[in-house]
Amino acid sequence: MQQINNYPPFYARLTYILLSLICLAYIAVIGKQILSPLIFSFLFAILLLPLSNFLEQKLRFPRVMAAILCVVFFIAAMLGIIYLLGSQLSALGSDWPKLKFQILITIDNLQDWIEQTFKINAAKQTKYVNQQTGKLLTTNTAALGETVLSISSVLLFLIFTFLYTFFILLKRTLLINFLVALFDKAHSHIVYNIIEQVKFIIKKYIVGLVLQMLIVSLLTFMVLSILDVPYALLLGLLTGILNVIPYVGVLSALILSMVITLASASGMQALWVGAALLGIHVIDGNIIMPIIVGSKVKINALIVIVAVVIGEMLWGISGMFLAIPIIAIAKIIFEKVDGLKPWGLLLGDEENLADKVD
Repeated sequence: MQQINNYPPFYARLTYILLSLICLAYIAVIGKQILSPLIFSFLFAILLLPLSNFLEQKLRFPRVMAAILCVVFFIAAMLGIIYLLGSQLSALGSDWPKLKFQILITIDNLQDWIEQTFKINAAKQTKYVNQQTGKLLTTNTAALGETVLSISSVLLFLIFTFLYTFFILLKRTLLINFLVALFDKAHSHIVYNIIEQVKFIIKKYIVGLVLQMLIVSLLTFMVLSILDVPYALLLGLLTGILNVIPYVGVLSALILSMVITLASASGMQALWVGAALLGIHVIDGNIIMPIIVGSKVKINALIVIVAVVIGEMLWGISGMFLAIPIIAIAKIIFEKVDGLKPWGLLLGDEENLADKVD
């Protein structure tokens, strides 16, 4: 009871929490260019840590050489994915004239349907489309400049991510000692425990995402091949890659696959593709993800949705991807700190909450 009485009043703690959230959001906004690649590098370094330990302990490589080889392996894996995806996109580009003709036929059919259903003749529809196209063309130069700028930003992002990953692997002992030194020696065992749990959870989560991406890509490819959908491999790869973005990625993959199918096949086939992808998503969410990732990374679904929305508002697509790992790390920390345990319960799911109550 004496320890509880020493706590500040509730309104004071609520004020501290709100001020902390505001400060964290402000730091996240102004520090996006530094924090985003740094957090990605932290996740990749944890994923590559077993390989680095193997090279150092089993093969007796110096740490700097092991870190370099890990980053090279990581870059090679990414280039392999990009090459495979690019080869499929080039095949799509070679068939673009045929796809363009099919798109024009689809647009004509859609115009006829709109005219019959909503009594809007084709002339008015064409006029509206031309107006919107004119608006887009007036901003073409600006859009081109933004595209070049975005490509440059992505390249810089990747370069800094690789550099950060190398230095985190190289200086990981120093970083751990720094974290332990921030707290009293009496709490050092808690700090080490948190670090080990974070390493375990993040490695399990990222490996699970990679396996999930491969399984979803394979399932999509097989189903689309059975449905005789053109570019089944391309759509399978895109579906698996976009699936790593919670909720939004599934919808994006669904729309993109239906549009490509509609441009290269029939409308009924596009509907079958949509139904197939929805079925794969149900299997993924209820069977694949729980089995691969397990119960260790379970987070409140409401918190996940809120975190994804906030991540998109702060950092865009990278924020949406980083939302779940950041929440998982925060959950581990909250569960180990007495004053923050209620927040750990909030971030967890109902099953974990039932276990704690029992």
